[in-house]
Amino acid sequence: MSRRSRWLVAVVGLSLVVPLLPVTSAVAQEHTATAAPDQPGGVRTIPDWRMQSSRSVSGGGDAISRPGFTDVNWLKVPARSTVMAGLIANRKYPDLNYSTNMKQVNAADFAVPWWYRKGFTADPVAGRHTFLKLNGGVLARGEVWLNGTKIAGTDKVIGAYPIREFDVTSLIRKGDNAIALRADSVDPQRDLTIHFIDWAQFPPDRNQGLFRDVTLSSSGAVSLRNLRVDSDLPLPSLASADVTVKVDARNNTDKSQTTEVSGTVDGRAFKQQISLSAKQTKTATFTLKLDEPRVWWPFQMGEQPLYEASVAATVGGTASDTAKTTFGVREIDSKLVQGGRQFFVNGQPFLVRGGGWASDLFLRTDLRKIEDQLKLTKAMGMNTIRLEGKPENDELYDMADRMGIMLLTGWECCSKWESYDSFTAEDNRVAGESAESEARRIRNHPSMIGFLIGSDFAPPAAQEKIYLDALKRAEWNLPVISSAKALSSPQLGSPGMKMEGPYWWVPPNYWYNKQKGGASGFASEIGPGPTIPELDSLRKFLPPNEIDALRDYNAKHYHLAPSDTFSKLSFWGTALDGRYGKPTSTEDLVRKAQLANYEVNRAQLEAFGRNFSDTDRPSTGVIYWMLNSAWPTLYWNLIDHNLATGGSYFGAKTALRPLHVQYSYDDNSLAVVNTGLRDATGLTVQATVFNLDGTQKADVSQPVTAKANASVRAGTLPQPGGLSSTYFVRLLLKDASGNVVDRNVYWLSTKADKLNYGASTWYHTPQTEYADLKGLNNLPQGSVSATTAGNKVTITNSGDKVAFFVRASLRAGAGGPEVHPTTWSDNYVTLWPGESTTLTADYRASDLGGKAPHFQVSGHNVPKVEVR
Repeated sequence: MSRRSRWLVAVVGLSLVVPLLPVTSAVAQEHTATAAPDQPGGVRTIPDWRMQSSRSVSGGGDAISRPGFTDVNWLKVPARSTVMAGLIANRKYPDLNYSTNMKQVNAADFAVPWWYRKGFTADPVAGRHTFLKLNGGVLARGEVWLNGTKIAGTDKVIGAYPIREFDVTSLIRKGDNAIALRADSVDPQRDLTIHFIDWAQFPPDRNQGLFRDVTLSSSGAVSLRNLRVDSDLPLPSLASADVTVKVDARNNTDKSQTTEVSGTVDGRAFKQQISLSAKQTKTATFTLKLDEPRVWWPFQMGEQPLYEASVAATVGGTASDTAKTTFGVREIDSKLVQGGRQFFVNGQPFLVRGGGWASDLFLRTDLRKIEDQLKLTKAMGMNTIRLEGKPENDELYDMADRMGIMLLTGWECCSKWESYDSFTAEDNRVAGESAESEARRIRNHPSMIGFLIGSDFAPPAAQEKIYLDALKRAEWNLPVISSAKALSSPQLGSPGMKMEGPYWWVPPNYWYNKQKGGASGFASEIGPGPTIPELDSLRKFLPPNEIDALRDYNAKHYHLAPSDTFSKLSFWGTALDGRYGKPTSTEDLVRKAQLANYEVNRAQLEAFGRNFSDTDRPSTGVIYWMLNSAWPTLYWNLIDHNLATGGSYFGAKTALRPLHVQYSYDDNSLAVVNTGLRDATGLTVQATVFNLDGTQKADVSQPVTAKANASVRAGTLPQPGGLSSTYFVRLLLKDASGNVVDRNVYWLSTKADKLNYGASTWYHTPQTEYADLKGLNNLPQGSVSATTAGNKVTITNSGDKVAFFVRASLRAGAGGPEVHPTTWSDNYVTLWPGESTTLTADYRASDLGGKAPHFQVSGHNVPKVEVR
């Protein structure tokens, strides 16, 4: 991301709020609840660890990893736990999401190694092999010890992503055993690790420690590894599919073995005899044909059926190992279309309209929260997630497979990952191992769409070859892209992507001009910057004085970026004042922020939707920067850290409806975008123009057929005389029976926003004039009534004035906190007299805390209504 300079901010401050507990001479208490697997094919995940700073530990790994070592006073931490995550889990600090509390953490605590330890029991069986596996590196590097013996040192245990497996059969004892892992300190400019750049304030430990599972597995003489499945469709036909199943059979012994590898896919059985010399690995390959396969699609195009492939190995008729994986029958391809990267799914052009994913700042795995965020993403209509440099754990990929959300992965920018000129031989090795490990881990997921081997820079020839060779070893069969920026690499050539900003405020009409980040080609990361949430969410992470300080656009805010470039609201606030009028209070600022967020985010995604079918420089993809937040922030998110959804989210949700009517800020044209694979015929677009006082100034209708997976123009918005400086447009898309299938309301100005492209920076294009939307401040008061039925609230405009930007929220009891997450069918609706709409709220009853659900309805010019 070119928005980021290469810098680090040292986090300094107070020592831990609660001092670390020292090691005592108490009797050792091994954690015998954990046991090594006792059946071939069995896998056990280390469920938790004891963690301690090396400053508080006497002795090294040889002593710490012995069963009799005392760790009773170490901190108990989750299975996947960086040092900071472990300290937070043990409540060593106040709430680090709140205010500037994270400044209290003393960075010196992480300048030394930390130890992880776990005791377990085992009952070794002759001929049975036990393996210890790191499903990703120890950050940034470290050591692995078992029962007093070093298994691997920092020359082997290095890098965020390389998967390491060790045969520890000879070290396993009957009864008590112990594992110890040492995690060294982290420097993102030195190590191929995980870094948050300018997405949030930095985690004080720089993500030192463990962030993926450590497992123990068991097999007989032959182990099965790297089960992979490929499918091939005879496009354009979907009537059959060739499925190829491969698995590596590895002889763990010092003598020859013969194994039978058998398996099934969709009830179809296969088997093969394989002879293996001592320590040899061979690949068993099986090919079968599926007639009338259940084809996997992105969610807006079809269903997401999954198949399972399972395999087993026997030696001498005795079970030796098993493996299984899910996969989908689908085919991904891409090519350059007038310079833009166009993806294809099952032969159909696929317009990427996605967002950048932010892992938790402390790399914690909260499966419910991850699922909540993906459900909100799908409900918004967003079809793709870009994982830049923080490939998530396996569960996210599984969820994306089931939900039909596409995933684009790759390496991060602005850290060691792109300091190619400083790469050593060790760095080159770790980079290749990282690519191969990640590709093997995720290749079977049908949600995967491609791999970016560069972000802000394309790798030079040496590193490009390393990555391509690694992906080839992993049999990666999806598109590989040189960079998220318009930078070619020697073998891959042009990436077909652009990274020209913006990353901070621009007005809605910016997106329709095909300059800079406007809607042409594939924009890999762009967005209008600040996304101020509603007050309920703000109060969860900011005290009142910091909320009030948002009105000072020149003040630095801790919950903006650590980078000076994005530490102030600056010209976002200037534009808010110029377009909507200077806020009269904090509440007024938050209210106007939702308006600005809604209109600009809707415009960004609508513009790329409209231009998808252009013959000249069509849009092929856009990644909104960003989808979610690693930590509570005031910028770069559609879903905030507390899972609240404000104006930004619902503006995007409006733009991404599967059959959608929209207005064009550049030429006043109307368009209908259809993301489905069938034409929608017999439609009518009705466009009505209103003055602020509700007077109807124009009303026209246009018949239209919405072509499958395309956009079509549907006439032009009337430009009647006598318009108020701020006015409304209501678009209705109706089916042949007159039923409304989509509704879209705009607030527009007779004065256009104007941009100075000549003064553009990599993160911003300045405005020279502002649209006049100040008339919204003088709207006469409207009124609404509301009724509820279950999880639905019906809102009716019961007055004779427009009810503008009406929002419903769900509360845990009257006067209670807002319930997050709540998935709303729609929100921030505008109703003319007599109009009504029904909103559906999906939520967990358990999140109500025993209170009754309570709805609250309010609007820009509508008094608050409480609904039980």
